[in-house]
Amino acid sequence: MNDEGELKSLKTITAVVYALQALSFLFGVTFLAAVIVNYVKKDDVYGTWLESHFRWQIRTFWFGLLWAGLGVATFLILIGHLVLIADGAWLVYRVVKGSLNLFDGKEMYQPPGPRI
Repeated sequence: MNDEGELKSLKTITAVVYALQALSFLFGVTFLAAVIVNYVKKDDVYGTWLESHFRWQIRTFWFGLLWAGLGVATFLILIGHLVLIADGAWLVYRVVKGSLNLFDGKEMYQPPGPRI
């Protein structure tokens, strides 16, 4: 799996997933397409630095969906508006942070230890 060409291809797929997540603000169905790609290609990134990005992307989908559901469920009691706004901001943060780390060649989860 350490073939450089294959790793480059997987990095491209990871970038496409971030793009699909970003496009979901205009076309919601792309968010679902993104997580499907994650699950289909998950075994291919196992053991690489891209595995942390896939974990990040999958968690972004599920927690984003959870908070959106809670926002919709509480919409009529006026809390839902705030929940949906916060969820949208959190989703933007996750997509931007993930994309920046990907293009910098960094994992999403840093190993534990002191930061300098």
